[in-house]
Amino acid sequence: MAAEELGLVIALPGIVGAHIPGNPEAVLWVPYAKFYPLAVAKKHRVVVFTHFGPMPGDSWPRVARGIDNYCHRLFTLDQQASLTSNMVKLCMTDILEPYPDAIIQVRNHGGNMSIEIERMDHRSMVDTPDAELPSQRLARSKVYLDCNSIGPHAIEAGVRAFGSDRILFGTDGSAFGTEWSIKALNDAKIGDEARQNILYRNAAAVLAHLVPFAKFGKAAE
Repeated sequence: MAAEELGLVIALPGIVGAHIPGNPEAVLWVPYAKFYPLAVAKKHRVVVFTHFGPMPGDSWPRVARGIDNYCHRLFTLDQQASLTSNMVKLCMTDILEPYPDAIIQVRNHGGNMSIEIERMDHRSMVDTPDAELPSQRLARSKVYLDCNSIGPHAIEAGVRAFGSDRILFGTDGSAFGTEWSIKALNDAKIGDEARQNILYRNAAAVLAHLVPFAKFGKAAE
């Protein structure tokens, strides 16, 4: 039903994709694998945006209300860990191999992946020395991230881990505003080429077949 509905609304102005909850449990990826590649990628090539949140029937929130530092525990610790788990599934398994044209974006810089990938490599060298390193699998992946609510140091780590061509500029809409993301990107020591990729070029490349884009100078105004 969701795939059918998306097929109807994708023709509306401004619609570029669908949003799925980023529950890291394996149950997510059974319907995900059926829904996205078969009903969407082959026909519409729209973006699937993976965001922190429960699947229907999940107990939520996983952090008990009233606990100390509730917001930090839920919206940073739990959220970023969940998104990192999504990245491990998407980038380090073969789930997307049959669907090379899939356009997938994971929220908030892919969780903590950019800073945890070095530890994953170290553990892999110790535990599975004959296996391909996680960083190598990550480098081959085509999953996109955004820099919503991410600071300059994390953006720098993301460029090193993913490459500047896989990070999209993100602000989380009006609730967070744009000032934080613009300042973080300007303060990041990544070079002008990478900065322009994140500000505009990557999104234009990913979405140009779905929506018209203004020229960069006009868009920047």
